[in-house]
Amino acid sequence: MNFFLLAVLIGCAYAAFCGYTYLIQDNLLYYPNPLVPSQAMLDVAGLTEWPGGHSSFRGFVASDSKGEYSALVVVFHGNAGSAWQRDYYVDIFGTLGFRVVLAEYPGYGGRPGRVGEENFIEDAKETVRLAARQFNGPVFLCGESLGAAVAAGVACDPPVDIAGLILITPWDSLVDVAARHYWYLPVRWLARDRYDSVVNLTEFKGRVAVVLAEKDEIVPVRHGEKLFNSLKTDKKLWRLPGTGHNNWASILSTKKWSEIANFMLSEALKTNPANGQGEKK
Repeated sequence: MNFFLLAVLIGCAYAAFCGYTYLIQDNLLYYPNPLVPSQAMLDVAGLTEWPGGHSSFRGFVASDSKGEYSALVVVFHGNAGSAWQRDYYVDIFGTLGFRVVLAEYPGYGGRPGRVGEENFIEDAKETVRLAARQFNGPVFLCGESLGAAVAAGVACDPPVDIAGLILITPWDSLVDVAARHYWYLPVRWLARDRYDSVVNLTEFKGRVAVVLAEKDEIVPVRHGEKLFNSLKTDKKLWRLPGTGHNNWASILSTKKWSEIANFMLSEALKTNPANGQGEKK
């Protein structure tokens, strides 16, 4: 076999591999947990489906929400698991004056729908719109990893005024992160979902808190630094030394959460007291 024929065969095999990767890329990117939580599971987590039951829920809120809240935060979780498994956000933010909505994605946690950037962001906008209509106070978005990119996508063209963003282990763009992990593929040509948070937040004027895990093995810290440096608004960075992508929560202390909350609320409550948010016209 001559070298030319060998090169052709290798090229054809590589092209076929790229084509196959293009077709299955959603399986490489998204890890939806289809489990619908039972009432017993929700009772243990202290959550109830919102805004309706199994047939129409978009996420979860605290079952006992009798406290006084000065703001609303809609939380978008990371890639793995489901929204109801992030009940710790309800505990943390609840004690800091935020009413919490744990948003669920289409295709996750028993919700119908297809995974994908366009579907996620459009669905997230509707969730934010409904939450802002029902609950009082300035609206904040919190996202971790994939959820940070979804929050940035909502903030790019928000259905209501967004006072601020809390972005935990975010990336600059999904394509840049994927190109590092899949260096042997032409990712920039193959990727359908791009989640370019740098572009999406170019015009955002609210406050932005960025939390980075310095030993992040999934979204290397330089991607979050690039996003932070690109922001042209009031911003603040929290670095968590020695933490990875999946254990940052064990290091983010109550003191640091309070710092983030104070940074978010100090300006928002001056200009937008807890009297609800109107939809954008």
